[in-house]
Amino acid sequence: MHMTSAISARHVVLSLTLLWLAGIGLRLTILAPPPVISLVHADLAMTETEVGILSGLPALLFALAAVPGSLLIARFGALSALIIGLLATAAGSALRGAAPNVALLFAATVLTGFGVAVMQPAMPPLVRAWLPNRIGFATAVYTNGLLVGEILPVALTLPLVMPLMGDSWRWSFVVWGALCALIALVIWPLAPRPVNPAADAAAPPRLWWPNWRSPLIWQLGAMLGSVNAMYFSVNFFMPRYLHETGRDADISAALTSLNVGQLPASILLLMVASGLERRRWPYIACGVLCLAAVLAIVLGNSFVVIAGAGLLGFSAAAVLVLMLVLPPLLSPPHDVHRTAAAMFTISYSCAVITPILSGLAWDLTGVPAAAFVPIGLCAFLMIVPASRITIRPH
Repeated sequence: MHMTSAISARHVVLSLTLLWLAGIGLRLTILAPPPVISLVHADLAMTETEVGILSGLPALLFALAAVPGSLLIARFGALSALIIGLLATAAGSALRGAAPNVALLFAATVLTGFGVAVMQPAMPPLVRAWLPNRIGFATAVYTNGLLVGEILPVALTLPLVMPLMGDSWRWSFVVWGALCALIALVIWPLAPRPVNPAADAAAPPRLWWPNWRSPLIWQLGAMLGSVNAMYFSVNFFMPRYLHETGRDADISAALTSLNVGQLPASILLLMVASGLERRRWPYIACGVLCLAAVLAIVLGNSFVVIAGAGLLGFSAAAVLVLMLVLPPLLSPPHDVHRTAAAMFTISYSCAVITPILSGLAWDLTGVPAAAFVPIGLCAFLMIVPASRITIRPH
């Protein structure tokens, strides 16, 4: 009995560690460009439109490649898809560093985005396969890794990586890509293998095309899409808004608040997530908080803007953690990857469309605050489906 308990504890710790590392790999390369984008802009003579395209390519790939990622999982299994995704994003990041022109920079970014898009639908089935009795906690752990993966390149590229790499933005891309490859080399040999592969949820399932007629898929996609749209849009338009309203001094603190504000939510849900994902009120409450945060950013003074950005980061991260629990919770083992792929396709489509609508609103009205109208409406995109969804564990 003692031996069984010890083996079980070791399995849990190992699985959680590998899921956390995989979560880091999901974002390391995606947020590597922002700290050095001015250097890339100057060296490759980019236009501002090209900068905008570069920033939007990952979300576009997350939407377009999620279902092909489901096919990859169906053919080779979730673990293999995760490793392929990590190696693809590592290769794409390194190739970005070698890109001699904008066209090849875009091509390498497409490869990077494809790798992450493959990894994302692989995570829920791995959670269910490795820790079926701790789905909520395991999801919170890998989401915490994802958030850490967003913060590391933003925080460390300029003060640490660039000086070590001779102030070369090209080598900084290689460094973050190499870390993704290292994560793959750690996960592959250590990942838990099933005693009975036929019963393994991570084994290749037969189906891969999502059931687009399922109302659940569209409810989940809309709810997660609202979070993705608000997060990506505010990251872009909040600095522009603050600049246009003469508050450049608040930009750094507001962006830091938005991104670091995500961590407390993931840590809190590590402790109390069990059961929350099955209830409607957390999603509705977070939707209301997101709307309040957007209003604070638009209407507040410096302190209120920074606090509002942190509140948005906290609320969005809380919904993200809870939402990522739902595919393995609501779907049978052979359908988890299909549900997750559809959810990511819909949700990241929202993340591509909303910034465009925000930009159009600004351009058409000439009012900077108008950009936040589509962003604020995204809060309702979370509240309405959340008030109607039926969450019954499969």
